[in-house]
Amino acid sequence: MPHTRSVSISVFIGAGSRYEEPERAGTSHFVEHLCFKGTEKRATAKEISEAIEGVGGILNGGTNKESTVYWVKVARHHFPLTLDVLVDIVRHSKFDPPEMEKERKVIIEEFNLGLDFPPQRVNMLIDELLWPDQALGRDVLGTKETIAALTRDMAIEYLNRQYRPNNAVVAVAGDISHDEVVTSLSQALADWPDGVPGPWYPAEDAQDQPRLRIEYKKTEQCHLCLAVRGLSLFHPDRFILDLLNVILGEGMSSRLFVELRERRGLAYEVNSYVSHLLDSGAVIIYAGVEPKHIGSAIEVILEELNRLKDEPPEQELVKVKELVKGRLLLRMEDSRSVSSWLGAQELLLKQIHTVDEVMSIVDGIGPEELKRVGQNLLSAEKLSLAVVGPLRSEKRLHRLLKL
Repeated sequence: MPHTRSVSISVFIGAGSRYEEPERAGTSHFVEHLCFKGTEKRATAKEISEAIEGVGGILNGGTNKESTVYWVKVARHHFPLTLDVLVDIVRHSKFDPPEMEKERKVIIEEFNLGLDFPPQRVNMLIDELLWPDQALGRDVLGTKETIAALTRDMAIEYLNRQYRPNNAVVAVAGDISHDEVVTSLSQALADWPDGVPGPWYPAEDAQDQPRLRIEYKKTEQCHLCLAVRGLSLFHPDRFILDLLNVILGEGMSSRLFVELRERRGLAYEVNSYVSHLLDSGAVIIYAGVEPKHIGSAIEVILEELNRLKDEPPEQELVKVKELVKGRLLLRMEDSRSVSSWLGAQELLLKQIHTVDEVMSIVDGIGPEELKRVGQNLLSAEKLSLAVVGPLRSEKRLHRLLKL
């Protein structure tokens, strides 16, 4: 990306919540936190952050169900320093016991924040409904019990198992040549030994009737997630489902936004999103509504789902395709987005779709394909509804779950 003045490095590891045994839930996330707490070379979290922030850069990490990523974005001439810091925290973190105990408290507070924040809490609940009693349904942070029980030996054992070069991808984007990156990485990681990373736990699907869960909380709004299982990263129809999602609930011109907010005034925030996983996926609709209007809001959402599967959106298709392509192109102006685009695909798919390839796929999708995928996925017995708010009775909402 010679037009940029930055370089972004993303280190992706095949480590996430679906790699964990139930009694060790949250290990991937805990390990990610600990990797920022100090190394032999940079003894404290402050020294690590100052190394990057002291040159105007940004350093962060994140853990999800299927991967952990460490990333840095800096001005071009700070690439050598940046690579050294990232390699240092991924390879040489100390996992100092006093720091681990402090971080345990931090993560429990992070968990408490999710419990106290209804939009986040309802997203935890919908995962539990979609994938009950299995790895994909567990929160990435684990539980208070598993966080409290995690030992230093368990964390190091997990890191030594999953943090291996044959389970990692380093993606670099910015004003830098391929040869310079390969040379630098070869020197920095030459002594990193291969290993045998643990496998991920597969998804199970036995849903044959609607699922509902209400968690009572004294809030001004009811926060709801209505969802169905979606498509995996490898499914040939996943790009079709992405288009359906944009029509349904992405952006201010989407059907849900126009109908629920603009025409009826039932919600301030309403949207939908799609997740594609290695062997599963989901389409999830979120809305925050006044408790007395929750029934009406659910009815409107279900009406729009019925429209989506029964009416090929021919008139919207051009607009939606341009929205998808335009936002993809805008993302690709940022070096961090490009490094993430490359690294995530290489780690999970083992191949990289170029931007042009994806745009070509999107251009080739027709209205009948959208109708076919919508009818295949949207059925009443596959609905799951999670609600957080001042409600106690499930009967009224359960009766509404029909398509």
